[in-house]
Amino acid sequence: MGVVYHTNYLVWCEMGRTELMRGLGTTYAEMERQGIFLVVSEAVLRYRSSARYDDPIRVRTRLGRLRSRSVRFHYRVERADDSRLLAEAETELVCVDRDSTPRKLPEEIRGLLQQGLEAGPPAGTGETSTGDRW
Repeated sequence: MGVVYHTNYLVWCEMGRTELMRGLGTTYAEMERQGIFLVVSEAVLRYRSSARYDDPIRVRTRLGRLRSRSVRFHYRVERADDSRLLAEAETELVCVDRDSTPRKLPEEIRGLLQQGLEAGPPAGTGETSTGDRW
């Protein structure tokens, strides 16, 4: 049909979330080495327009809500060349340990997220391009 498969939007959101975390001063790989895992407990996705194959894609990501054990992210998926809104999404992630037991966000991670929530994403973060054309 010439349009991007619907699950790709969630992959793009994950890429945006990963880059936002990197911009705040940590990576998912580093958190996992420390035994900290953020797992998606909820995902909401609203399609606004279709992405087509070969469209350059941009994802704008920002922090939403921060709780003791969870964090919410908001996303805008856009066509990069004309900023047309393709989808809006939200994900809620819960902190768990290596045994998948819910736990409080460690103070260091919570502090980074709180700073990001208060200040907005630092320059150059919170936005990513897939690097691919779909």
